[in-house]
Amino acid sequence: MEQKHERVPKMNTRNIRNFCIIAHIDHGKSTLADRLLETTSTLSQNEMVDQVLDDMDLERERGITIKSHAVRMEYVRPDGRRYTLNLIDTPGHVDFSYEVSRSLAACEGALLLVDAAQGVEAQTISNVLLALDQDLEIIPVINKIDLPNVDVDRVVLQIHDLLGVEESEIHKISAKEGVGVEGVLQAIIDLIPPPTGDPDAELQALIFDSIFDRYRGAVASVRVFQGSLQTGMPIRFFSTAREFEAEEIGVLRLRRVKTRTLQAGEVGYLIAGVKDLEELHMGDTVTGCSRPAGEPLPGYQEVKPMVFSGVYPVDAEDYTDLRTALEKLRLNDASLRFEPETSTALGFGFRCGFLGLLHMEIVQERLAREFDMDIITTVPNVEYEVLLTNGDVEVVHNPAEMPPAVQIDEVAEPLLNAQILVPAEYIGAAMQVAQDRRGVYITTEFVDPTRALLRYELPLSEIVLDFYDRLKSVSRGYASFDYEYKEHRAADLVKLDLLINEDPVDALSAVVHRDKAYEWGRAICSKLKELIPRQMFEVVIQAAIGRKIISRTSVRPFRKNVTAKCYGGDVTRKRKLLERQREGKRRMKQVGNIEIPQEAFLAVLRMEM
Repeated sequence: MEQKHERVPKMNTRNIRNFCIIAHIDHGKSTLADRLLETTSTLSQNEMVDQVLDDMDLERERGITIKSHAVRMEYVRPDGRRYTLNLIDTPGHVDFSYEVSRSLAACEGALLLVDAAQGVEAQTISNVLLALDQDLEIIPVINKIDLPNVDVDRVVLQIHDLLGVEESEIHKISAKEGVGVEGVLQAIIDLIPPPTGDPDAELQALIFDSIFDRYRGAVASVRVFQGSLQTGMPIRFFSTAREFEAEEIGVLRLRRVKTRTLQAGEVGYLIAGVKDLEELHMGDTVTGCSRPAGEPLPGYQEVKPMVFSGVYPVDAEDYTDLRTALEKLRLNDASLRFEPETSTALGFGFRCGFLGLLHMEIVQERLAREFDMDIITTVPNVEYEVLLTNGDVEVVHNPAEMPPAVQIDEVAEPLLNAQILVPAEYIGAAMQVAQDRRGVYITTEFVDPTRALLRYELPLSEIVLDFYDRLKSVSRGYASFDYEYKEHRAADLVKLDLLINEDPVDALSAVVHRDKAYEWGRAICSKLKELIPRQMFEVVIQAAIGRKIISRTSVRPFRKNVTAKCYGGDVTRKRKLLERQREGKRRMKQVGNIEIPQEAFLAVLRMEM
């Protein structure tokens, strides 16, 4: 964002509205934001583009919001009263639920946007619960009423069952066509309460987002709850106790606009000379050094990666370039974690931690697009807590680092509270998929006569591969899925090793449930047999738990007919030639290096169990 100097008039707190839009993916959240910016004349017709708040190519292509944004709009009602509307845009995917919760904490109200064709989805329910936890005023909005063959009455009934509101309280709009947007703006002003807070109290400001500016350092998006934030004042971050000076503050109008003060109730940005995004934590509280607040704002927690994967350059010479690329990505994505690791099969690379599978996919795609990196990723896995026989607890992110079985007392895996929203006719198929993935059934609730909400406890390790794809497949694309972390719980888990000619391939190691180990081992061995090219010697592929081989197959060698030149004579002559051939293959096997193609690692990701 470019910086611009301009005078920003101070607004009475009673005329400020802080709100966000919560919706399932592809329900039109970014399009509604575009119409609000257009209706309030925040952008001119020449400046308007589709999905103006989504500034990444990936966001535009996929139709999802990956990074949250804040924008300030000025709106004048027909009676002449002027209002300041702070829209805090939020990501829509479950991977970024903590980011959503912090954005909700910065608001007093939320627009609940529901697609007229799709209706209420699993993430819609999850986001509503988050908003209710924050005690927000929720304004229900049905979008895409201009589409043919939509059943608006059915969606009205769903929202009524979810929120208990009457049809007259539900706004019916077409964000694409601009129909009904003016009524939504009026509802924001009439129904969402103005912010409260004493501008003369000790400073308490919530950091709900941050980006990295290569010239200015970390730029925090903040909502001031108490007191005033002023240019030049010494400030302190609660989580790190680090002290800085507020070099520049201002408001966000799709660009940074400098001001001298941000008072209680206002939303803006803060630049304090923070050179590392690690020092500026989402959900943290900013306070003054001279008059510090007694306690931080509630709800702060460290963002923890949930899914881990090895990322390796295809060409070993690109290792330094990959490190540089990851460091640059980390500047604008503090939730990305990585550390160097070495694999005997893949060489030097990095063990990366992601918020979830979508986050992992986005990072991989950005590495390919923005940095032209050709990479191999290993099978994604989760964080295990291993209780050793000596009483110590070890956290394992890489299956290759799992201690020997004789030293392990128990292994605990992350467990999720999962919600599956599915049409009634596919309940049985969805339940079968969940049970195949070791799901523990909790309850079934009917959202309306045609759709049911299934609640399960599911291990995270069982959904990181293809669970969502399977769910979509059995429900013909109608099922939606949402989850939240619950706890780590002990399970009968074992480390499964893959050996090629008795040498373990650490990049293909996995931690699996004992009941599935044999099936998993057989499937991987069969897949590798198809993918590993034939050699002049036999390639033996084995799956093992500890020292016990549970599956074995082999890639047959090429065979040269060394006896073809024998046209008779003593049989011992043929035996001598065959024995010499066998001896040659044994020597070749000792020094032979089997190259595992990249397709082998990708195939494991796509394997159906």
